[in-house]
Amino acid sequence: MFEPVLLKNVAVPDSHLLSTYEAGGGYQALAKALREYTPDEVVNLVKQSNLRGRGGAGFPTGMKWSFVPKQVDKPKYLCCNADEGEPGTFKDRIIMERDPHQLIEGLAVSAYAIGAKIAYVYIRGEYVTAIRRLEEAIAEAHEKGYLGSRILGSDFNFTVHIHCGAGAYICGEETAMLESLEGKRAQPRLKPPFPAVAGLYASPTVINNVETLACVPHIVVRGPDWFRDIGPDKSPGPKLYCVSGQVRKPGLYELPMGIPLRELVDHAGGPLPGRKIKAVIPGGVSAPVIPEHGLDVGMDFDSLTAAGSMLGSAGVIVIDDTTCMVKVATRIIEFFHHESCGKCTPCREGLNWVVKVLRRIEAGDGAPGDLEQLEMLCKGIFGNTFCALGDGAAMGLRAALAHFRDEFVAHVEERRCPFH
Repeated sequence: MFEPVLLKNVAVPDSHLLSTYEAGGGYQALAKALREYTPDEVVNLVKQSNLRGRGGAGFPTGMKWSFVPKQVDKPKYLCCNADEGEPGTFKDRIIMERDPHQLIEGLAVSAYAIGAKIAYVYIRGEYVTAIRRLEEAIAEAHEKGYLGSRILGSDFNFTVHIHCGAGAYICGEETAMLESLEGKRAQPRLKPPFPAVAGLYASPTVINNVETLACVPHIVVRGPDWFRDIGPDKSPGPKLYCVSGQVRKPGLYELPMGIPLRELVDHAGGPLPGRKIKAVIPGGVSAPVIPEHGLDVGMDFDSLTAAGSMLGSAGVIVIDDTTCMVKVATRIIEFFHHESCGKCTPCREGLNWVVKVLRRIEAGDGAPGDLEQLEMLCKGIFGNTFCALGDGAAMGLRAALAHFRDEFVAHVEERRCPFH
C-alpha cells in the first residue's frame, strides 16, 4: 500500500501552520542538511535519487544544480516556477495552500545546495489563497529561524520573496518567467546561455517547479535509495497526478511514478455512468492525446515518450465517447493561440491560421484539403519556435488527427458535427 509523501499533511487540520508542519517532522531536512552535509553533498544526494523535474521537461534535478558555476562574482538565485498555467493542472496549488512550509523547506535546502541566498516564488496572481498562505508561512519561518540570517545557528543566510504574475501561460517557460521577474515583457530568451550560467539579472540561476522542490526534503531525510525504490529506475519517486474531465472522482492523487494510466483513471472512479472512455490527455493540453486502447502505458517520462505523448505536468484529462474530438482540438489550439507571446513567426502566424481552419471545420464549412493543410501547418510550427509552446500545440493536433481522423473527415464530408 503506497503511503502519501507530498500530500501526507494536506488533510490534517491547520496543515498550513508551522506548528503542524513541525509536528509531522518538518524542517528536519534543513537541520540535517546544514548539520551533516556540505552543499556539494546535498547536490550528490539529489543526483543519486534520480529526481527529475516535475514541471514538465523531466530534466534531472541534481544535474541541473551541478551546472551552476562554483566560483562567480555575481550572486546566485533560486527561482520557483509556481505559475501553473497548464490547463488540467492544479497540483502545485494544493501544496502551496495546504502545506506551504514543505515548499519553503525545499527552497531552503535547495538554495543551500547551490549557494543561493535569495529565492523568488513566481506564482500566478489568481492563486489568492496560495499567495496568502505562502506569505504567512514565510513570516512564520523567519520568526522561528528557518529563514533569515545564520539559519539554525549555521553560516547559511537565505530569504524568500513572492512575485505575482498576471496569468500569462508563457511564464511557465523558464526564461520568459525570468524576463517577467526582471520587469520585462514575458517572452522566451534564445538559449544558450542557459539560466544556470546567465539567468536572473544575468546571474547563475536554478529554476525548479513546486512539486520538484517539495521532494527535496524527503530525499535528504529518507535518503536517495528510498526515493529510487518508488517507481521505475529512470523516473522514480512519488508523483502528483491531477485527474479531471469526464470521470466520477476528479481530484489530485499521489501515487508512484510509472503507474499505468488505466489504473490511474480507475483510482478516479472510471468513466461516468453509461459512458466509455474515448481518450485521455496524460500531461496537460500540451501532451498528445492517447486513445483508449493505449491506456496501459506507464505514467512516467520514458514510457509516455515511447508511446508518442509525454508526462508534462501530469494534468490528466479524461474524454468519454460523447465528446467531439474536433471540438477538443479546436479549444486547445484556441488556448495556445491566445497565450502565444507572439515573439516568433511560426507560433504567432501558424497558430492563427490553424485556429481559422479548425473553426471552419467545426462549423460545418470544412473543405477538401483542410486536413492536409493542418498537417502542413503543424510541420511548419514544430521544431521552429523559440520555446515549447508551439511544439505542444502542433504535437497535440497531430495526435488528434492521427487517432481520430474519421471524426475530422466526418465534419468535412457531412458539413456538420456528428456529436452536436
